[in-house]
Amino acid sequence: MFHYTLESDAPFEKVVEALEAEAPRRQFRVLHVHDVTKTLAEKGFEMVPLKIIEVCSAKYAKQALDADRMVSLMMPCRISVWSEGGKTHISTIRPDVIREFYPGKGLESFAREVEAALKLMMDAAASLKG
Repeated sequence: MFHYTLESDAPFEKVVEALEAEAPRRQFRVLHVHDVTKTLAEKGFEMVPLKIIEVCSAKYAKQALDADRMVSLMMPCRISVWSEGGKTHISTIRPDVIREFYPGKGLESFAREVEAALKLMMDAAASLKG
């Protein structure tokens, strides 16, 4: 699977808040939160609650960019959160797929570490109780 996706019974906004709080605990910074629902509503389109949280770790960003500047095409890490069918869904592209796009660049340990950190953030947010 190219993505890591979880379902939660916790309310949408609580999951978003939890992810924003978890990022610094994993040495990541929230760069931006895109409120896709709001953006589309401004253009007259309806959408289920959907936010995209961009997170970055300077340490990991430096490692990736030193290996290959083209990795910047896959940065920053994004975590999507949406509400559908009475559940909150949390999803990210698995950083481990980066090494498939950039073979032989020594990104294996980098990708595993970033993926582990993102999963910890997401697992913590998904485990919230309503």
